[in-house]
Amino acid sequence: MNLNDLAPLYAELSLAVLSMILLVYGVLQKKGEIARKVAYGGCFALIIAGMFLYASPHDQDVRLLNGMFVHDGFGVFVKTLILIGTGAALMMSIQYMYDEGFARFEYVVLFLLSALGMMLMVSAGNLLGLYMGLELQSLSLYVLAAIRRDSIKSAEAGMKYFVLGALSSGMLLFGISLIYGFTGSIDFVAIGEYAASENALSNAGLLFGMVFVIAALAFKISAVPFHMWTPDVYEGAPTSVSAYFAMVPKLAAVALIIRLLMGPFDGLAEQWQQIMWLMAAASILWGGFAGIAQTSIKRMLAYSSIANIGFALIGLACADEQGIGATLVYMALYMVMTAGAFCVVLYIRRDGLAAERIEDLAGLSQTNRYLAYVMAFFMFSMSGIPPLAGFFGKLVILQAAVAADLYVLAVIGVVGSVVACFYYLRVIKVMFFDEAEQALDKSESKARHFVVTLCALIVLLFIVKPEPLINFAMHAAQMIS
Repeated sequence: MNLNDLAPLYAELSLAVLSMILLVYGVLQKKGEIARKVAYGGCFALIIAGMFLYASPHDQDVRLLNGMFVHDGFGVFVKTLILIGTGAALMMSIQYMYDEGFARFEYVVLFLLSALGMMLMVSAGNLLGLYMGLELQSLSLYVLAAIRRDSIKSAEAGMKYFVLGALSSGMLLFGISLIYGFTGSIDFVAIGEYAASENALSNAGLLFGMVFVIAALAFKISAVPFHMWTPDVYEGAPTSVSAYFAMVPKLAAVALIIRLLMGPFDGLAEQWQQIMWLMAAASILWGGFAGIAQTSIKRMLAYSSIANIGFALIGLACADEQGIGATLVYMALYMVMTAGAFCVVLYIRRDGLAAERIEDLAGLSQTNRYLAYVMAFFMFSMSGIPPLAGFFGKLVILQAAVAADLYVLAVIGVVGSVVACFYYLRVIKVMFFDEAEQALDKSESKARHFVVTLCALIVLLFIVKPEPLINFAMHAAQMIS
């Protein structure tokens, strides 16, 4: 093997090397705004990784490291979103780190290492590669949740996330051991061949292993009933970290589930379809109804993310190419909407304190008309109001469900969407019809302003040119299915 053979791995290798360089640079610096410099260096590292990602052909299935690493169109699509989402989260965080008093360069390095872990797990070709990538991502996220060591809420969020994350890792390892024990392999191709055989359905150990693996990954995407950590962690972690949790790791975990279900477990589709159906329905309904009672803006967005993951799981329940493509489109649009909504929340500060409650947005239309209208666009889009991007995201999911004869699940999706409209519209009501108690603090951040404006433009103008994203997602779905 020579260096040219490793070309599909250059994106991950470059991100790993540049992360270590930034870590050493941060340690050696004694003064100045180190965190800001490292953050810009992190954005540069993500751009370099993106350039390497597209330097290799991605219209074919390339396997490296004895099948442990897979480079294909599906992986390229998801990794592109991971790099973009991580870059947006870093840009949103730069000023926020200084506003909240935890400006440390380690914060940026942890972002990059978590992105590296996500890229590796999305391209996993066997169960060992899957676990290594997932744990690299998870360990970075545990620390990020508790990055504010002087905050009890942040420490509590990190502890809850770590304990429940360790539980899910144990479930994942137990499932992997069952699958290996009953199939004799950890390679996805070999497991897929066994799962497609006549002996698979009578192999209870394999089915139990598959269920444990799905349950462990359901924790990562906070699908009901494995969602219990999400509201507390979102509320306790710094807002920029909560935004990252909602945007990127869920996208990567959904992609990993797709690779597993449509790859090694494709022969067991009738079994796992039932699990996806139940988790989708429960997530949509629980995320919709439980979100109504929330007064914290971050807890409300946490339940919103649970409901949105339910919609993504509808596409998985279809178990076909159209459903997978619809899920990819939906997750891409969801990432944009979530980034924009959290970006607006990062702006809201009064007397030096960050926004905590929905009521803190009161009178935003009078004090900052631009932010109020942008937030309204995001809330309308998440509600599924046409012609915004969120409407088309839900439309492609429901079309896939109807095409797969999942009529009851499609109806549950519509009902859940209507219920969730209540708390989205409540945010708009508070911004435009309630009186502001006091003016907002001025917070200048060109990077944050760029992110929120770009997200708003995508949400507004997706109807004009939806074909590039939809075609890219459908092509990625063809590569995996």
